[in-house]
Amino acid sequence: MKSSRIKPPVSAKKPTRPRMQTSTSKDPVQVYCRIRPMQNSSDVSCMKIISDRTIVITPPESAVNFRNANSKEIQTTFTKVFTPDTKQRDIFNNVALPLVENLIHGKNALLFTYGVTGSGKTYTMTGEPQDGGIMPRCLDVIFNSISNYQAKKFVFKPDKLNGFDVQSETDAMLDRQGEIHAGLTTPRKTNGKFRRQDSDSDSNPMITREPDESQLLNVDPDNAYAVFITYVEIYNNSVYDLLDDDDPRSKTMQSKIVREDGNKNMYVHAVTEVEVKSADEAFEVFQRGQRKRRVAHTALNAESSRSHSVFTIRLVQAPLDCDGENVIQDKRVICVSQLSLVDLAGSERTNRTKNTGQRLREAGNINNSLMTLRSCLEILRENQVQNTTKMVPYRESKLTHMFKNYFDGEGKVRMVVCVNPRADDYDETIQVMKFAEMTQEVQVARPQATKVDLGFTPGRRQANKIFKEARSRLEKEGRDVADLDIDLGLVYSLGGAFPDFDLTNPHDDNIITTLMQFLEQRINKRNLLRGDLEKKQNEFRKMLLTLEQDNNFYKNENVSLKAVNAQQKKTLDALGNHINKTESQINSLLRKLNSANETIKGLQQELRDRDLALNQRLIDKQKVKQKYNTKIQMETDKMNKELEIRLKQQRLHLHNQMKNQDEKLKKVKQILDSDGNFEEQKDGKEVMSDGKEEARSRRDTRVAVANLRHRRSQSADRWIDHRPGALVPIGTVLQPLMRRRRSVTKLTSPKEITEGASRYCLMAQEQDTDGELETKLYKGDILPTSGGGAQVVFNDVECLKQLSPTSNRKRSGVDSKDNAEFNNDNKKRPRVNN
Repeated sequence: MKSSRIKPPVSAKKPTRPRMQTSTSKDPVQVYCRIRPMQNSSDVSCMKIISDRTIVITPPESAVNFRNANSKEIQTTFTKVFTPDTKQRDIFNNVALPLVENLIHGKNALLFTYGVTGSGKTYTMTGEPQDGGIMPRCLDVIFNSISNYQAKKFVFKPDKLNGFDVQSETDAMLDRQGEIHAGLTTPRKTNGKFRRQDSDSDSNPMITREPDESQLLNVDPDNAYAVFITYVEIYNNSVYDLLDDDDPRSKTMQSKIVREDGNKNMYVHAVTEVEVKSADEAFEVFQRGQRKRRVAHTALNAESSRSHSVFTIRLVQAPLDCDGENVIQDKRVICVSQLSLVDLAGSERTNRTKNTGQRLREAGNINNSLMTLRSCLEILRENQVQNTTKMVPYRESKLTHMFKNYFDGEGKVRMVVCVNPRADDYDETIQVMKFAEMTQEVQVARPQATKVDLGFTPGRRQANKIFKEARSRLEKEGRDVADLDIDLGLVYSLGGAFPDFDLTNPHDDNIITTLMQFLEQRINKRNLLRGDLEKKQNEFRKMLLTLEQDNNFYKNENVSLKAVNAQQKKTLDALGNHINKTESQINSLLRKLNSANETIKGLQQELRDRDLALNQRLIDKQKVKQKYNTKIQMETDKMNKELEIRLKQQRLHLHNQMKNQDEKLKKVKQILDSDGNFEEQKDGKEVMSDGKEEARSRRDTRVAVANLRHRRSQSADRWIDHRPGALVPIGTVLQPLMRRRRSVTKLTSPKEITEGASRYCLMAQEQDTDGELETKLYKGDILPTSGGGAQVVFNDVECLKQLSPTSNRKRSGVDSKDNAEFNNDNKKRPRVNN
């Protein structure tokens, strides 16, 4: 379609980058105050609203200023004061709606909320799902206004230097196809773009909200628009990207750098910019970043923000070409404007929040950044009032460094001061009020954004839409529209509406000069349009003559083409028969090929079944092995427990035997003592004859005792080596030294002991408490008794133990100590066998 347009002059064909022309006029920073409703009916208020712009604050008796004898009422004036019952919509219309209008017209804006912890800053900025705050309402108005004029996704692409490039429709379509093929549903960054992922939407469902579709602003219909958002936080004087999810497994975020671009504008380097096509999609991305923001519990707020959050909306717009179809492929005609919404962390005092450790460090960094913001504004005010040139310390804090351009005249600045009227918060609130008063005295230059006029006639998008509808109707009617070239003539216009003038001074020559220039431009356009109309009329007459000549020519040509057509029809019939034969051969080959493919698939399936059977056999074998290992381990543990119980029982049994032996030894000792007394009476001849008979009868009835006067030769020791059957060979070098010995396995009579032997050794084997084999040698002297028998007096016990160097010790050191004491007791207590 040829658009009816005014041909631009030569100078306008090469567009230049739009520049910001700063005006000498300045605007003060507009500060609004919002009073939070009282939470408890028992709370006492220290504020009183006397007008829609003024608040009176009365210090309570508990305040520091009251104790310092400075208990006067303080009156503070704002641009506007919002009462506790003010609706979110009213606050948005008064504070943020003009900033959104500036954003659409290519101007920047900054809006931040300031106040004490728990005063309602985040609620004012974000709101609730059913009653949105400033941020969601800004998104609703923007997308309501540009919904019909948005460029397709990825037409505008960030260049990572705070600017944008314009992609062709082909490149943008490739990026969109790559996003579709990825099959994701939640935004996820990939090479600077975002996709969607199902898992995120299931685990973190988006908060449902009700968008406001009632408000919209006027936009240029001949421009294409795109919205990009970024979301960062300033935590402990470091900038973090809340939308960066390159590595979802990493739980720590990387700090970003604040840099200056080629136009002296500050931006966060390598920040994630997400292109969104609806308010719901933008709010979903915001919620994803909100989950990463740092909040903590304090004594004043259950969810206190521990960082400053900056949510930036960037509106990119560029004019369409002369046909009103595609965006002009020139980076210099792009106009980028941004609206920064800042939710500052609350200023707080440590003695009230009871912060310690990490919370205390966070509070210190928050207060330092707010103090730096206050210092920058104070120096700006001093430079403007006193006409000085002091350096503003923007770089002392990342918060002020990011917004340096706004205070230097790159856009409007507005602040919403949120206060809590409770008397307990008076000391913190009065500092906020002083800062608000000082901020209103700062003047910010008023910038004017000028867009490049490329000489295109307004209304070309609508004309292109009408042309497409007409073309579609003709196609439905069956008419040939391949070479259709229609000039609709609906885009003729003398320009926009008359400019708005502020008629405050009747002697202002600038207004008259501007009006004269505007009228001259409209007259020139009208003359050009009139000449263009005459030219088109002449072209239309020529076109009609040409069409008539072409019609006669085509009639003659049609007759000749019919004859040629009949000849070609016969040739086509012959070729058709040949094609039928060829197709039958192809069908036969295809059937053979399909049969071979089915055979291959069957063999492949058989191979896979065999592999699965082999793998299943290996798995079953491994399971059986694991099962038997588990059963062996359980049996081993059971046997160890039973062995431990038996050892405890044996040790108890031995202990009882030792007690019985001790009792027997005591009885023998008593008998020996009584025999000694009897012998003394006999030698002294003091016993009567009746006593002699009684002593004889007693001697016949008591047990045999050793003859204490018996002496033996030490060099003539002969041993009785008593080894019962079924003994395990010791196999050690620690064998008892017995040069002259006689080995026996069983004692049947006392003569076997007394015949030529003076020493006796009994060998016994048993398991100790650790389950090891222990050999004991019980040694003693053979003494003849007075009754003609023999008695063995045990005086030594040797313990030989055979240990495995690889076996694990199952008993603790306490059991070993008990065994040692038990063995020592055995050595000290000689055993007596008759």
